[in-house]
Amino acid sequence: MTALKVENLAKTFALKKPLFGAAGPGVRAVRPMSFSVETGETLGVVGESGCGKSTLARMLVGLLEPSEGVIEIEGRALDTADPAAFGRLIQYVFQDPQSSLNPRKTIRQVVESPLRRLYRMSASDREKRIGEIFASVNLREDFLDRYPHEFSGGQAQRIGIARALAADPRIIILDEPVSALDVSVQAQVLNLLADLKAQFGLTYLFITHDLAVVEAVSDRIVVLYFGAVVEIGKAEKIFSAPRHPYTRLLAESAPKVGRALEAPEQKDTELPDPLNPPPGCAFAGRCPRATALCREKDPPLEQMGEDQFAACHHPLDT
Repeated sequence: MTALKVENLAKTFALKKPLFGAAGPGVRAVRPMSFSVETGETLGVVGESGCGKSTLARMLVGLLEPSEGVIEIEGRALDTADPAAFGRLIQYVFQDPQSSLNPRKTIRQVVESPLRRLYRMSASDREKRIGEIFASVNLREDFLDRYPHEFSGGQAQRIGIARALAADPRIIILDEPVSALDVSVQAQVLNLLADLKAQFGLTYLFITHDLAVVEAVSDRIVVLYFGAVVEIGKAEKIFSAPRHPYTRLLAESAPKVGRALEAPEQKDTELPDPLNPPPGCAFAGRCPRATALCREKDPPLEQMGEDQFAACHHPLDT
């Protein structure tokens, strides 16, 4: 069963109108993209800063209104008219665990908010449910009467995960959930997320720029560049046998223990100007394989081998 599906989803941010003249066409943060996430799957989303990862995440949870396209959750179009019904389907875990928690509220107030607003639970039922959630994320119940600033980054992130779990969602959007944590703490949180997925039958959309992390936790991976999907494939194959030159660039750029840092071959290191996007393939200016066709025609996302799709006129050999 498909848990989450997007069709031609896009987001354009309008520019501020100048004092004289008309405003420009806007900044297209996410270009039309389509993909799906199956129930129980972890879909990784990777790409460098500015590729549209967080904008995509915020559209999926209703924090941003799409400019075009359709979002479906379990076969139903996204509808934020009833926030309670929507909140019981999909929840969000933020990148920065400290800033995502209200510093003026105790942890009890933070975690019980979904229970009060989404389920109208009584005080006794809330107490029981919070105890169960805290046990599942390995936190002591005496933490409930403390404030967010009293916790480490790893503890704060587990509290953020507990808050998402309180809504009993089917899908959780994880937006860089371990990027602000120490490496040793990252492993603890990732293991916890894997345990929770199995325990509660969750579906994850895992957004990150860390290729080692996303390869370890994902079933499939979507690669974004300049707001568009350039490759989709199974996690165990997409970086070992990429079909799009940008995916190979990402893999070669990732630091590895015991290997000297070397800049991979590319014509340019800058992203295209979002106010003046180039015609054709957005990666052409950085791609060593680019031809005149690449600069004239935007390549469609096409199947290239089993369970692998890429948007490239001159794909890499397997």
